[in-house]
Formats: sequence, C-alpha cells, structure tokens
Amino acid sequence: MKNLSIKSLIPYLSAVIIFIILSLAYLSPVLEGKKLRQDDISRHKGMSKEIVDFREKTGEEALWTNSMFGGMPAYQISVKYKGNLIQYIDDIFRLGLPHPAGLVFLYMIGFFILLIVLKVDPWLSIAGAIAFGFSSYFFIILEAGHNSKAHAIGYMAPVIAGVILTYRGKYIVGGLLTLLFLALEIQAGHPQISYYLFLLLLIFGIVELVGTVKSKKYLPFIKSTSIILIAAIIAVLTHITNLWGTYEYGKYTIRGKSELTTDQENRTSGLDKDYATQWSYGVSESFSLLIPNIKGGATGLIGDKEYALKNVDAQYKDMVAGNANQYWGDQPFTSGPVYAGALIVFLFVYGLLVIKGRMKWWLLAGTILSIMLAWGKNFMPLTEFFLDYFPGYNKFRAVSMTMVIAELTIPLLAILALNKVLTDPSNFKQKIKLFSYNVNPFYVTFSVVAGLSLLFALFPSVFFNFLSEQEVFSIAQQKNSNPEYANQIADFYTNVEIARIAIIKADAFRSFIFILLGGVVIWAFSIGKLKKNYAIVLISVLILVDMWAVNKRYLNNENFVSKSKIERPYPKTAANKLILKDKDPNFRVLNLTVDPFADASTSFYHKSIGGYHGAKLRRYQELYDHQIKGKFNISVLNMLNTRYIIQPDDQNQASVIPNTRASGNAWFVEEVKVVKNADEELEALNDFDPETTAIVDELFSKYLDGFAPGFDSVAQIQLIDYQPNHLQYQSNTKKDQLVVFSEIYYDKGWNAYVDEEFVPHFRVNYVLRAMIVPAGEHKVDFKFEPKVYRVGEKISFASSLLVIFLILGYGFYEIRNYFRKEE
Repeated sequence: MKNLSIKSLIPYLSAVIIFIILSLAYLSPVLEGKKLRQDDISRHKGMSKEIVDFREKTGEEALWTNSMFGGMPAYQISVKYKGNLIQYIDDIFRLGLPHPAGLVFLYMIGFFILLIVLKVDPWLSIAGAIAFGFSSYFFIILEAGHNSKAHAIGYMAPVIAGVILTYRGKYIVGGLLTLLFLALEIQAGHPQISYYLFLLLLIFGIVELVGTVKSKKYLPFIKSTSIILIAAIIAVLTHITNLWGTYEYGKYTIRGKSELTTDQENRTSGLDKDYATQWSYGVSESFSLLIPNIKGGATGLIGDKEYALKNVDAQYKDMVAGNANQYWGDQPFTSGPVYAGALIVFLFVYGLLVIKGRMKWWLLAGTILSIMLAWGKNFMPLTEFFLDYFPGYNKFRAVSMTMVIAELTIPLLAILALNKVLTDPSNFKQKIKLFSYNVNPFYVTFSVVAGLSLLFALFPSVFFNFLSEQEVFSIAQQKNSNPEYANQIADFYTNVEIARIAIIKADAFRSFIFILLGGVVIWAFSIGKLKKNYAIVLISVLILVDMWAVNKRYLNNENFVSKSKIERPYPKTAANKLILKDKDPNFRVLNLTVDPFADASTSFYHKSIGGYHGAKLRRYQELYDHQIKGKFNISVLNMLNTRYIIQPDDQNQASVIPNTRASGNAWFVEEVKVVKNADEELEALNDFDPETTAIVDELFSKYLDGFAPGFDSVAQIQLIDYQPNHLQYQSNTKKDQLVVFSEIYYDKGWNAYVDEEFVPHFRVNYVLRAMIVPAGEHKVDFKFEPKVYRVGEKISFASSLLVIFLILGYGFYEIRNYFRKEE
C-alpha cells in the first residue's frame, strides 16, 4: 500500500461526491419522495403479489406462485435469498441512495474503478465514468423498469478490473477483486448481462493466450487463469440457490428444448430462432452509437418532434404528426437508441489508431462482435452459429442487448486514447503510416468521424431510406386495395420521409458540433493553449451535456409519480370486484380484455391463466398456443379450473362471464388414454372430456400398473387448505381412484403425500398432476420442497461468508502492514 495523504485522496473522494451529485441531480424528483414509474416494475408487482403477500404473512418464501400461467416457480420472480451475504455488500456500494439513483451511481463508480486500475488519470477517470454511466441505453432500461439488468451492468467494469489486475501479475488483489465483484455481478440477478460479460472476458482471455504463445511465458498465464477460475467458482457458489434453481427450471421453460417434433427448422435447444431474434438491431441502425436519432429515436408519433414538421406539406402536416411513427428501424418497437456519445465514438476511433498492444485488439474485437451479434436476424450466419453451437447463447432473447458490450468497450478505449494525449502532448503530433502515407491520426479521425456526421446531416438520402420494411409492404398493400388513392398514399409517405429526414439532420449536425468542440479542446491542449486540468473539465462538460440532453428524451421528471401510484399500479375494476366476491382460494381467471400472455394486472388480484414472464414453462406455452389462443378449447380451460372469463362487451367494457363447467381443484376420472409422445398428448386434447378422461404419456404408464380405473358415484375430493407452496385435500372413495389436480406438473420440487406418507404422482393432460388415491378417507398433500433451495442456501451462506472473510482479512493485512511501515 502506497503512502496515503489527504491530497492524494482528493480525486477519489471528489469522484464519489460528483457521482452522487450527478445521480441525484438527474433524478431530482426522488428527493421529493416521488417514485420512478417503471412499466416492468408495475408488472412485477402483479407477478409477485401472491408471493409478497405470503412472505408478509408468514415470513417464509413461497418459492412457487399460482397467480401466473397456472403456476410456476418463483426463482425468477421474487425470492429473498437470505443465505447470500453478498447482498449486504451490494447495499454498501449503492450508498443507500434512493432508487434508481443508486444504480446510476453504481454505473459510474464501477467504471471509475476500471479506469483507475488501468492507470488513467483520476480526474480524467471521472469524465470516463460519466461517459459510460450516462450511455443512453442505461437510462432507457431504468425507465422501462429493467432494474436487475441495470444492476448487473453496474458491476461489469469492476469485474473486468479484477481480471486485468490478475493477468498483470497482481494475483492476490486481482483475484480478490474478481471474486468480490463477480459475486456482486451474479447476485444482481441478470444472467443475460453476466453472459455477455463472460463473452467479453473470453475474448480477453483469447487475446492474452495469443500474447502468451508469442512470448512463450506460460506460467503467469496459467497462474492468472487458475486464480480467475477459482474466483469464478466461489462467486457462483455465493448465489448457487438461484443459479441452480434457474438452471434446473430453465430446461422445462421456453428457453429449453421442446418435445414436439413440429417446426424443427425454427427450433434450437433453447428459444425458437424467431423469438430470440425478434428484437434485432438494424445494420444501419448501429450508427446510433454516433448519432442518436439515426432511425428516429424511440417509437412514438412524429408530432412529438415539432421541428420535424417544418417542411411537411401543410395539407399532410396533421396526418403525418398524428399517424406516422418517428422510428423507422428494424425492431418491432423501441424505447430509444443505443447512443455512446459523439465525442466518445470519435475518441474510440482515434484510439484504434494510437493505442498499441493487446488492449486495443481486445476492445476492438469485443466491439465488433457486440454489434454484429446485435444485428440478429439481419445477419443470420453469425446469429445461427451462436444459437446452434455456442453454449447458453440460445437461452436469451432480444439479441440487440449485446450492444451493452460495445457501450463498455467504446468509452474504455476512448478514454485510454485521451489519457495518452493528455499525459504527453507530444503524442498528439506523432504520425502513423496509413496506406503508405504518414498521417496524423487525430486529423484522420476527425475527417472520418466528424466528416461522416456532416455528410449524414447534409445528404441523408444518399445513405438511408426513410421507410421501414413493414411500411414499404404496407404501402404496396394500400395501393393494391385502394388504387384510386395511390397518389395520396404516395404523397403521405413522401411527407413522412421529409419529416424523418429533418429528424436525422438535426441529430447529425448535433453530433458534428460536439465532435468539433471536443476536437478544438484537444487541439488547444496539444499546442499549449490550454492546461491539462482545464482540458479535462471542458471534455467532461461536453460529454455530460451531450449525454444528459439525449437521456432526458427518454427519462425525465415526467416519468416520476407519487409513491401511492407505484404501490398499487392496477386499480380494482368492477370486474375484479365482482370476481373477488368468490371466496374460494384457488380458481383461475382468463382475461381477454388484454393479451393474456403479456399481462400481469390479472395476477395482481387473481390466479391467472396468463401472465407476464420471459421464462414460462414450455409445455404451458405450447398448450396455450395450440389449444387456447387459436382454438379456444373450452375443455382445456375447464381442466385448468377457469371459473371466470373477463371479456369486452359491446361497449368495449370489461364484463365477467362465469364458467360453470370449470372442473374444480381436483376430480376423479374413470378412463385413461395412454399416448406415445408429446405430439399425440397435445393432439388428444382436441376432443376430450377432462372430467372423465385423463391423457397419459406412456413414459408415466408405469404408475398405472395394476390399476383399473372405474366409476365411484360417492367418491369425493376437495381442497381444504390453500397456500401457494402447500395444497391440502380431503379424499373419500370406496376404491382406489385416479385423481387429476388442476395444478401444473413440475416434479423438481412438488412432492405428494397421502396421510403424511410420500407417494408418487405423474403428469396428465400435457401439463397437470395426477396420482392414485387409495380407497377410504385420506388427507392428500402437495408440498413444494425444492432441494435446490434447501441445499443451495447452505452452500450460499458458507461461500459468501468465505468471500467476506477473505476481503476483510486481506484489508486487515494491508492496513497492518501500512501502519508498521509508518512506525
């Protein structure tokens, strides 16, 4: 530990203070007690309502909820993993700042740590942290409510810092930093972001390996890699309960392999290809890194941008303003672009010319892979290779999210380049050989990047067309359907293009101005007209003004509301009030006034047939797609105990339709139909009576050996106690009976008991549970007792405690040595 003094600590303390001020200033309504309105968090409140209510009532974790999709594990909805002590360290890093200011602070402090590890000037590191932390996407996801994603992004940079330190020979401190921040990264709870971090670190490892092979110094590489792997294993163990549960559950979700044999070309061992690539960044849309509105910005009406209507024909102005979308990119819709900052992109390109060594090639490779993977369906050769052959990649949707890698690599190389110039102004004058010419890289970069921005501003029509593929198709359809209005249709879309051209021109000029101003600051410093500290301040201001203004387009004070509106996001409608009069604790509701499979409002009050989640059970999804969505198979709805259907009436008001044929919580059947596979099982549901017949896959036929179903007129079974993780029934029959339960089958945790004795149960009707109940009067229990939680929490507690002891032990060791040297 180097000698410390108050003076040497000033830039680091200043960084913390500046980051706190910026976080709170941008999100100032939190200081008034207001809350950020986040759509996904509102949905989360609906998704997790039953789980949270159970936790508040009992102090226990339900681990399962019946409020969505008939029933599903709660691992990726709402579970408090009390065994993982790393969560308390996470609270320290966010300083107790009100949400989401704590996450914005985390963005910046994490990147600041990485720059300090790379020996960047501390004051310039503050500017770099602002550049990274204020990337537009990071604020857009806050507005959407993707808190776990933002949380995980915040720890990406410090994990990389620990890995770099380790490979630079700082084995102990590097290993411990990697261990700590990787544990925090995993604890943040967004596997997709953690996976992309792994991709970036994998590239780093490959670059290091190539360098090792060239130098033939293998031992340091082996040591570093071994330390990183050990740190990774322990970090994973700290959050093993969630990871293990997610891994186990994931195999049975839409992110796992289907048992159906249809549509094999679109299938992978994970998500279907069209679903995984639905949100794919357009190739030309990638220029949004430089010019935010290169494709119009966020989905919304052109009328929201009044300046865009200036040159629109007067007779079409209102029509364009109120009907045309300002976004014309390749994604179905978007909340905003991925913008890295004009000046930062300029410095990144400059860094490609002036930074030498492995660091540049790692960051360049990471950036290129990030952008190309984000293209998704627009670059299927690479996408299909990763979906088919790269382990784990096909478990994630929205491939456009890979752009988070570029949002880290671009500002990192940009700040490294700027640091090189500011450290030694003579670097500015050094020339490089480019196409056999000796050129100044700064002027070349300015000509290319600033010049490109200016060309986009002056001649946008040369580089882009201003209609989406969907609009081009729609125009053709409209003209064919209404040939008499062909000219008016053409004129309308011509004016739409005029408005969109105005949008791109405004932002292209804007980017050019920021690059010009930043270039002037750097040039003035290089010729001695501006001191280093002033140059850093001016660059910081330019970066902040640029990013702040763009982010305010998507997250501003209007997004904040009173706390009461956040706590109860879904008002109790007349339909809800009517259904809630039914005091039976366990029946289901199908709400057709919304998209049932993209709705959490129903789950806030009822057990819903639908729900909102990215990892629903695959069999349940297939049941919905094949039997409910298209066919509206009432027999399937009956077996799911759908007692009420909410649908719009003639006045488009929600009306409640009771379903008197709902099968109930459990019932006896007198006939069994055994089928060979999943295809036959799903098809057999087309025409069956769930109250008399059970469809059984032959995989489970062993449970029927020696059993002969039959009719028992006095047999009864009823639900006598309900908890989300424990269902209790009372059964009374004259002979052994096959009973079907209107509960979702998931054997990785659900256990059946008859009079407290464990008994086997099995799957019927594609998604439901069934078992043989012996004759007589019996108590039947279903308990959700997942091994992953029971064992995982013990492992998590022990490993997270080990991490804390290692960090504290090393800190104590360093402090003791420091004071010994001072004596």
